[in-house]
Amino acid sequence: MAVDIDLVLAALDGSDEAATAAEYAVALAERYGADVHLLHVVEQRVMQGLETGDVTPETVAEHQQTVTESANQDLPDTVSCTTSTVVGFSTDRLGQTPGSVTLDVAEQLEADMIVVPRQTPGATEDGVIGKAALYILEYASQPVLSV
Repeated sequence: MAVDIDLVLAALDGSDEAATAAEYAVALAERYGADVHLLHVVEQRVMQGLETGDVTPETVAEHQQTVTESANQDLPDTVSCTTSTVVGFSTDRLGQTPGSVTLDVAEQLEADMIVVPRQTPGATEDGVIGKAALYILEYASQPVLSV
């Protein structure tokens, strides 16, 4: 049975593990002739920092640009890469979590596979997607690679 993958979604949270997940997503896309979508999930502390002025939008954008450029660095000509950003938490929507927004975007984009970083022992608080990986693995309707 042949696997048909047209779009690989990589959920990123700014951690080193997420950068590795992006590399795996690019490799999968190259292997299956698919495209890649890098989903930057902004975690709660960053959003609070933006709201209070402790974090500038430029800082967040620069960090996301660095991750995107790193993923694009070895991108073969046959693979296109798109990006988007979502907020992983909401004070208005109780059910809005990094896992749920990742799955929502995967459904909207009709992603065929999701790649997520896994939380490693001793991981920092920055690894919000790694913490949500179990949720994504459990509820995703598409295959998930946790790296």
